[in-house]
Amino acid sequence: MSDHDPHRGSAADIRARIDTSTPHSARFWNYFVGGKDNYEKDRELGDHIKEIFPGLVDVARTSRLFLGRAVGHLATEQGVRQFLDIGTGLPTADNTHEVAQRAAPDSRIVYVDNDPLVLAHARALLTSTPEGETAYIDANLYEPEAILAQAAKTLDLSRPVALIILNTLGHVADLDHARDLVSRLMAGLPSGSYLVISDSTATSEGMIAASNEYNKSGAIPYYVRSVEEVGSFFEGLDLLDPGVAQVTRWRPDTEDGTAVDAYGAVGRKP
Repeated sequence: MSDHDPHRGSAADIRARIDTSTPHSARFWNYFVGGKDNYEKDRELGDHIKEIFPGLVDVARTSRLFLGRAVGHLATEQGVRQFLDIGTGLPTADNTHEVAQRAAPDSRIVYVDNDPLVLAHARALLTSTPEGETAYIDANLYEPEAILAQAAKTLDLSRPVALIILNTLGHVADLDHARDLVSRLMAGLPSGSYLVISDSTATSEGMIAASNEYNKSGAIPYYVRSVEEVGSFFEGLDLLDPGVAQVTRWRPDTEDGTAVDAYGAVGRKP
């Protein structure tokens, strides 16, 4: 699916695409961060996972905070004015455009997701300052060239772009395939662009058990990787300090360095 206008099609058409009979990662994550855009199956799985591994709630919460710090740093310290956020998820507090445009009102943001519930809420992601612009593409991570082509309608791909892929690459089972998708996306962006990634990691028995249970639920599976495997997405890029780190320890605003099973980094394309 690609090039769908979130204002196109009726609410009934969008609702018809929403499957409430099985959990979905965006809704499951929304439940964990305290949102209301989820269904009974998502909450049932969330409660079950919390019994197995309560730390996943911290992963969801702190990963969202990592996004805010990374976007804020790129906008204020690195002068980035264009952001391509793939695997957007459901709107919550401090979305990418809100953080970026708070720091730099002329920022332009393109969101990409292919979940119909996210599509239904896309209008919340399309607010913008008068100086900037936001857009939404209904597209699939597995179509990187199509994403870039559609993003070029809003972003100037001859100028640096920050590519953001948070808690999404774990859905790609094969590491080499996931790395290829990231590489193809970055290949379409110019020198001076940035890559922002975070994902849950296989760094505790609890997280591995939680992942296994999630993958039995009927939802699209999510495969947790090693820290080294997450770091491999940044090959050929210059990592910003502190490199690949737990999301709580990437340029924290406070001294709260809670240990979590999620790692992230920001890399610059030479």
